[in-house]
Amino acid sequence: MSKTEIDQLTAEFFGAFDNRSGQAADVARIRRLMLPQGVIVCTAPTFTVYTVEGFIEPRERLLSDGRLIGFSEWETSERTEIAGDVATRIGEYRKRGTLDGRRFAVDGTKTFQFVRTPEGWRIAAFSWCDAA
Repeated sequence: MSKTEIDQLTAEFFGAFDNRSGQAADVARIRRLMLPQGVIVCTAPTFTVYTVEGFIEPRERLLSDGRLIGFSEWETSERTEIAGDVATRIGEYRKRGTLDGRRFAVDGTKTFQFVRTPEGWRIAAFSWCDAA
């Protein structure tokens, strides 16, 4: 059951950024999927460490102000290891959309650290690296 729950949590995470077909992205759901004190790290193209709020705010703006449209991202492969109430997942992903009028497609790697809380599995941390 835990793997299924983690799969669903991960799919919901990736779906939070989808604004295809004019639908509004729901980046705010990340607050529900993560621990409030979660850590978020981007290693490339620019090394950046975010708080949950520091990660959400600019993405909400970018996905709603018309600069980034037709955007979606999804896992293309993954490995998940579960040990009791902790789990780790590393996966490849693809994202595509149109930013400032220019179409793009990028592959990358994301890692997630999950913990089982009294409310269910939550993301404690994640990091990503976009391919060059």
